[in-house]
Amino acid sequence: MLHAMLILGGKVKQSQDDTLVDVKNLKMYFPVTRGLLRRKVADVKAVDGISFKVKRGETLGLVGESGCGKTTTGRCILRLYRPTAGQIIFEGQDISMLPESKIKPLRRRMPLIFQDPFGSLDPRQSAGSIVGEPLKIHNLVNDRYEYQQRVEQLFRMVGLDPSMVDRFPHEFSGGQRQRIGVARALACKPALIVCDEPISALDVSIQAQIINLLEELQEELKGLTYLFIAHDLSVVRYISDRVAVMYLGRIVEITDSKDLYKNPLHPYTRALLSSVPIADPFVEEKRERTMLKGEVPSAFNPPSGCHFHPRCDLAIPECSRTVPTLRDIGGGHQVGCIMV
Repeated sequence: MLHAMLILGGKVKQSQDDTLVDVKNLKMYFPVTRGLLRRKVADVKAVDGISFKVKRGETLGLVGESGCGKTTTGRCILRLYRPTAGQIIFEGQDISMLPESKIKPLRRRMPLIFQDPFGSLDPRQSAGSIVGEPLKIHNLVNDRYEYQQRVEQLFRMVGLDPSMVDRFPHEFSGGQRQRIGVARALACKPALIVCDEPISALDVSIQAQIINLLEELQEELKGLTYLFIAHDLSVVRYISDRVAVMYLGRIVEITDSKDLYKNPLHPYTRALLSSVPIADPFVEEKRERTMLKGEVPSAFNPPSGCHFHPRCDLAIPECSRTVPTLRDIGGGHQVGCIMV
């Protein structure tokens, strides 16, 4: 199991009160068109009015099933998508509607680590060129010597031998390729890194190494912040300070990582946690399972009221009419359910 290989208790975080990213009522709808004239007939509500904050120096885990809007949320924050509505306040500036000409300088402050270490690297570029490209794009080095020194430094930071700079992506293993992706993300000394399921394509033993690398970098580079997108709760548990749970475009619960696993309140969160395997076969056999009925509804035509109510054992008629809002039940634990 992955959690057995991770370094436990290694994260020592300083208390941070300043907010790096403040997302307010974010919506991202993709139009559905038909006919020769491409007439709009509906919207796919990928992200449907979510709000959360990311503090400087922390790791916020964003979890949920495939298609719930996790990746879309991350790409909206990076302004790879222009949001339909809402605000994205990054380092005190609302970037949600900035023109593309003003977005480029911000991108050096918030790069992306991709899910696929095989498809995210240009096979025609050397590893050193891939890592050093952001330095050239943003004019962060003065000459070739400084460029080479910085690239070699980045290789050492992620545990790669600087002598590998002239090799091409196909000459590296999957874990080494993802380390190249991490080095590329660190090139411009970012404030926020969006990690979009960065270990899901790797072997389990390599997953633990990448997770530990990210934690070590966060310890070394004070103030480095992660938005860690994943569907594997066993991974999120160990790397995240706080966790936000998404379901069909909405956040249903946000709390401290430890509190989420000890005291999950939303029915969907409980179902997710009950699906995480436990290494002890005796505990696994005796624990209570939460089985969800039906399938995940389509974001093209989501249920009215609470999106989760058709699959929820606690649902009452009011759940189909009322859109629940996140409310704090104490200690920063927020949950969006009228039955809690």
